[in-house]
Amino acid sequence: MKKDIILAGVGGQGILSIATIIGYAAIESGLNLKQAEVHGMSQRGGDVQSHLRISDKEIFSDLIPHGGADLILSVEPMEALRYMPYLTENGWFITNTTPFVNIPDYPDTNKLIDEIKSIKNNVAINADQIAKDLGSSRSMNMVMLGAASLFLDIPYDKLEEGIKFIFGRKGEKVVESNLKAMKAGKDFAKKNK
Repeated sequence: MKKDIILAGVGGQGILSIATIIGYAAIESGLNLKQAEVHGMSQRGGDVQSHLRISDKEIFSDLIPHGGADLILSVEPMEALRYMPYLTENGWFITNTTPFVNIPDYPDTNKLIDEIKSIKNNVAINADQIAKDLGSSRSMNMVMLGAASLFLDIPYDKLEEGIKFIFGRKGEKVVESNLKAMKAGKDFAKKNK
């Protein structure tokens, strides 16, 4: 088993929480993990990315080369397209369709979504709306994690354990809302892949 995953988004959107949960689940599943993060002006709405390399064999580098990502998971559509050259020919491209407009010349959202939908294996999901409909707009990143869960080759229950581990100190209500959000993302991806 080998999975190379790029997580992308903008500071404050929860990329690092997703990376932590996937990393926890991988380790708890007995897999090897290497991770590299770039936080670029994340506190000011800048880009954030994380490379996750997961394998049942030894991993020698923490960076994923162009054309080497099995999965790109992005919580922002323009940031998703920034990493498109990293995707393998049969890789999955999963992105939130809600833009984080933080620059004056942000591209037309419809054109971004059309570009995303032109990719062979894609799941374009309005994770912000799903999270809002669940009554927990802050759990958008867990909706995205749920959408990606089908393609991670990590047992779903290990991801649930990761959420409990990461958010447990915030109380049962926070844990439950994040678990519910992840399940909603998983259900959406099952129907729309």
